[in-house]
Amino acid sequence: MAASERFLIVAAQFTQAISEALVDGAMETLLAAGIGKDQVELVWVPGCFELPVVAAKAARTDHYAAVICLGCVVRGETAHFDYVASQAAEGIMRASLETEKPIIFGVLTTENMQQALARSGGAKGNKGQESAEAALTMLKVLRQVGEGAR
Repeated sequence: MAASERFLIVAAQFTQAISEALVDGAMETLLAAGIGKDQVELVWVPGCFELPVVAAKAARTDHYAAVICLGCVVRGETAHFDYVASQAAEGIMRASLETEKPIIFGVLTTENMQQALARSGGAKGNKGQESAEAALTMLKVLRQVGEGAR
């Protein structure tokens, strides 16, 4: 990675403890890959539904090579989960396709809080780490095909 490449992490405040663990995992992975702390910015949005608009705005600039979206949606007693999870995923994918930049969907969609804890640094790993790895890999792939990330 180039020393000038910048990454943006957009994290959802809803279920903030889970999001903070995901952010920690992503940061750890980026730092281990040689990305400096000064090359990574973090912004917080209210919830996962708000992730796509910030990711799209950031990706449309030349300031960021990749955007990593992190958060958690836990299924509840209403259909809210279905709307938020699907719209966040669709919006993030659309933004990535439109900008041809890696915008990574690092949103946990779990049945309960125990599953979220297990996937944010517990027994099932850390989706934040996986998301940072995906961002790094996608930057390399897009360069190989000669399109996309700058």
